[in-house]
Amino acid sequence: MRRTTMSALLAAVLVASSVPALAAEPAGPGDRGLVSIRSVRGDGNFVSWRLLGSDAADVGFNVYRDGVKVNRAPVTSATSYLDAGAPATASYSVRQVSGDVESAAATRSVGTLETSRDVPIQSPGSGYVANDASVGDLDGDGEYEIVLKWDPADAKDNSQAGRTGNVYLDAYKLSGTRLWRVDLGRNIRAGAHYTQFQVFDYDGDGRAEMAVKTADGTRSGTGQVIGNANADHRNADGYVLTGPEFLSVFRGTDGAVLDTENYVPPRGNVSSWGDSYGNRVDRFLAATAYLDGVRPSIVMARGYYTRSVISAWDFRGGQLTQRWTFDSAAQSNRAAWEGKGNHNLSIADVDADGRDEVVYGSMTIDDNGRGLWQNNTHHGDALHVGDFIPSRPGLEVFKPSEWTTEVTHWMGDARTGQILWSAPSCGCDNGRGVAADVWAGNPGAEAWSSSVAGLRSATTGAQVSARKPGSTNFVIWWDGDAQRELLNGTTIDKYGPNGDTRLLTGSGVASNNGTKSTPALQADILGDWREEVIWRTSDSRALRIYSTTEPTTIRRPSLMEDRQYREAVAWQNTAYNQPPHPSFASP
Repeated sequence: MRRTTMSALLAAVLVASSVPALAAEPAGPGDRGLVSIRSVRGDGNFVSWRLLGSDAADVGFNVYRDGVKVNRAPVTSATSYLDAGAPATASYSVRQVSGDVESAAATRSVGTLETSRDVPIQSPGSGYVANDASVGDLDGDGEYEIVLKWDPADAKDNSQAGRTGNVYLDAYKLSGTRLWRVDLGRNIRAGAHYTQFQVFDYDGDGRAEMAVKTADGTRSGTGQVIGNANADHRNADGYVLTGPEFLSVFRGTDGAVLDTENYVPPRGNVSSWGDSYGNRVDRFLAATAYLDGVRPSIVMARGYYTRSVISAWDFRGGQLTQRWTFDSAAQSNRAAWEGKGNHNLSIADVDADGRDEVVYGSMTIDDNGRGLWQNNTHHGDALHVGDFIPSRPGLEVFKPSEWTTEVTHWMGDARTGQILWSAPSCGCDNGRGVAADVWAGNPGAEAWSSSVAGLRSATTGAQVSARKPGSTNFVIWWDGDAQRELLNGTTIDKYGPNGDTRLLTGSGVASNNGTKSTPALQADILGDWREEVIWRTSDSRALRIYSTTEPTTIRRPSLMEDRQYREAVAWQNTAYNQPPHPSFASP
């Protein structure tokens, strides 16, 4: 298979996927997200479009260049086409073919993109760095917009004293037009654990909202001020341990405040979260979940080292309503439920009842807000939930552990928490680990972590290759086969037992979040089922979106039509970012 060292960047023609009600925001009927990308070798154009979940199994497509059909027979083996020898100036459209009848409706691209193109962004001031991003159809036009967090240069980890600059959240069209800017104000501290923002269509009106924790002095995209604009609750060490806390929902079109309620859980007694100076009380996580199986809810959480509190909210008819709250301190066997949380979470329907659960590290909260399971392990830095063992029913959880006195990492049943296999204690903090199908030489997925030797079978835990992948960071579907590739920093590699092969090196871009080396966002946001990666440019003047031009013979619906994957794109910006996993196993 041909390997590329540079793939294509897409901005202006990014189009949202059409998704069923249980998955994500709806887009226009027949929306294919068509994109045409100039071949890296300059010998043609790679045309790619979405397969929808509503499409018939035998649906085919005809591809037109500047109004002239270029394929002989309908394309049925994939949803992409390499138009060899085509000029760089070409524009394309695709038409659906069913039973030899071609649809009159065509999905069009605006032209062929070269191998790099940026989404311009506007810094809020000197020293600011573009950080995590999310996507949603904010204005209902059938295209995704980007919501981007800006961190000041003096952002702090919770354990570090010192005041920080304000955090900003911007919304951009893919042309670079800024829709709005929200200033979270001086009473929201800057750092990876403070601001977790969710972008999703919560009220079902076809336009996504943004939900985020706010405070006195937060200013909306339309200039509204939440609470007391003059309040300053920062103490001498820069921590914000007094004053009101809020949960606000902002309108996607202009950033106006739609509703603000008191944040749940409140901080209460600072020391009840594990220390008295303000580190653990301000460890926040956030997600989106279909808790009733029909409509999305907002999930906001606080704490994980000791006490953990998770609250679910509905946003309907312009009003936030609390659905339920789980508090580890309120459980009859409190000690069993404390210290179970991670620096991240996942959302999945672990018991296959059509309703989502909150996988919170070493415990899972049921869709009704009650504890579903905890498995006597504790806090960790990484977490993966997916169908990693296709030979057994249901989903699995893979988690390394930060605790030095328990198993180093484990694979468990996502429904019960039962540990299927584990690695013995290494007496160390095992900070990184991944589970994904990255090697065709082993059936099912593989798992590996920083402190355990070798690449392990997700099914048995046995070593299947002495050599681990060179990255324990993100994984991405990039080339044309069923396995995922390694996304680390600003590169993408293909795993091999004798060494990784470089597929992409981003040019003029930078990763985020220090040693975590994560992208601004990874998601399937255009073209066929394979994923895009968004990095900030090194000077934070643009976001650069790369999309693969590798041919493939695999045909599947857009990953954003899988509910678990779409929810993972929403929570990806939460604390220690993790890659999105779908609910299904690799083919």
